Order: sequence, then C-alpha cells, then structure tokens
Amino acid sequence: MSLVLADLLAFHAHAVAIWSPFPVLAAELSRTRESPRLPGFRLPTSVAVVCDPSSFAGATVVVNALPTQYIRPTFSSLASHIKPGVGIVCVAKGIEVGTFERPSEVLRAMTQGRSPIAALSGPTIATELARRLPAVMLAASTDAALRAHTAQLFASPWTRIYQSDDPVGVELAGACKNVIAIAAGLIDGLELGSNAKSALLARGLSEIARVGVALGGKLETFFGVAGVGDLATTCFSPDGRNRRFGESLARSAMLGEQASRAVDRAPAESASVVEGVPTCKALVALARSKGIELPIVEAVHGILFEQLAAKDAIAALMKRTAAAERVG
Repeated sequence: MSLVLADLLAFHAHAVAIWSPFPVLAAELSRTRESPRLPGFRLPTSVAVVCDPSSFAGATVVVNALPTQYIRPTFSSLASHIKPGVGIVCVAKGIEVGTFERPSEVLRAMTQGRSPIAALSGPTIATELARRLPAVMLAASTDAALRAHTAQLFASPWTRIYQSDDPVGVELAGACKNVIAIAAGLIDGLELGSNAKSALLARGLSEIARVGVALGGKLETFFGVAGVGDLATTCFSPDGRNRRFGESLARSAMLGEQASRAVDRAPAESASVVEGVPTCKALVALARSKGIELPIVEAVHGILFEQLAAKDAIAALMKRTAAAERVG
C-alpha cells in the first residue's frame, strides 16, 4: 500500500519519500522501482527511498502503512524524529494484541500526543490503485484541519476522498472486516456457494457494527465506504490477502493440515502480513471482556487458534437459535 500511496502523492508533484527499516530491501526498491506484489507497477523516479530515520525531520505529513502489530516497536525509535504538530495519516487496519488499541491510539501514545492523527480507509485493493482504477476513501479524524488536508492530499482523477469525524468507527470497521474476510475465504475454499457468502457479509457487518458502536463508533459509519464498502471488496477481491488466506486455510484443512500450521506459514506465502489473524485474537479477547457477542468472529478464532474444524464451526453457526434480525 505504501508504494501506491506514494505514487498518488507524487502525481501532485509533492516531495515524497518512502522509509524502510530494511536497508537491503530499500536499496533494491530504489534500484528497480518495482515490487513483486504489484506486477507492472513502477514507482515514480521522483519518490526517494530512504532508511535514515532523520529523514522524518523535514516531513510535513507522515503516512503510516506499517501493519498494526509493528507500529509500536517501530515508532519507539521514529517518533523522536517527527516534529511536534506534524500530522500522521494512518492506513493500518487492525487491533493491537495485548492492549486492544487501534492504530491511531498506538501512534498517539508513541508520539505522546504531539501529532494530530487521521485514519485513511476504504475499499482500496493495492493492485487496483496501482493501475489507477477508480476508488473512494474516507479520511477520519477529530482534527478538522487534518482530515480536510488529508482529503485534499489524496484526491486525484482516480480517487475521491470523503471526510468523517468518527475515527473510532472507521478504524474498527477496517480492523474487523479482515476477520470476516478470512471467513469469506473459508467459504470460498469449502465451495459453500454465494448464498452462504452473502449471508456471511450481512451478518458479519452486523458484528462489525456491534463492536464499533459498543466502543464508541457511530452506527452510520458502518454503512459507508469504510464499512460495508471495504468489507465487500475485501471479501470478494481475488487479491484480498485475508480472503485468500481463508481460502488457503480451507483447502489445507481438506488435505488434513492443522490450521495452526497454515497460520504460521501465512506471512511467507502471502509475502505480507495477514492482519486478520492477530486482529481476530485481539478482537475476541476484547469482546469477551466486554460481553459483546460475535459468533462469526468466535468461529474464525476457534478455527485459527483452538483447533476447531471449519465444518464444525459452520454447523455450530447454523444451529444457533433464530431470532429477530438486528444490526449493531
């Protein structure tokens, strides 16, 4: 995602630099301007690729694309290089294991509240953004100036940016949809059909909204581009990492492989972090502590971490007592 966002900013002739903690990978990207995850994409030559944390000293805006579980350890050394008052735009989608904090909360802690923070979210598959296909995103922040500036920075002929004052709802929608996307992949891998998948999205959205409202988000957020829009894209796109992981998990199970092995193997196979896995662990612990009922998320957790067979999880969901439908 960092590469396509850099391309988007460079389109407006902004001075853009990508920082990497890995010197060898940074040097390779600087030389080739390409990524194996984005076939056919070339990073503009105007975009610098750097490893020195002091590069942040001149930044007027910082964009965080680090996966949620890596924000805290990375920013423990980066935060001191960011000038107070410089806005941070975060595109990470997850919940930190152990603290149950959203990405913006982690960033706020690491910068000691010196930086205003915005969440930029929505249905944004990187391979499509790389091809400059039309996309809509949502810039969310309690800081009106930063969300307006974020919307202006990332708007382009192929991107439209809405604004929201509900970063809690936007971030929780982005985090939770990754867990539902794993379930969608399981349905694909088990070949359970479109009826099952559509039902999953509808009831999955209900669980996402339930969590979000319980933790302070606005119900309407979950019916916008950062909610149902992002959920649909993640669950249906063949390039969605979490959906693809769920599908792989189902096919592995059909061959008798334990889910725990597939979970351990996921990062290497996808060449990137499958955010829904650690988020599922954090989300279930959080929901249990607050008494929030999340049957689909609990089923995914059982498959990932409790050696529950996918077919048994589905059977248990189907046997649940039917009640009046509600959302949130």
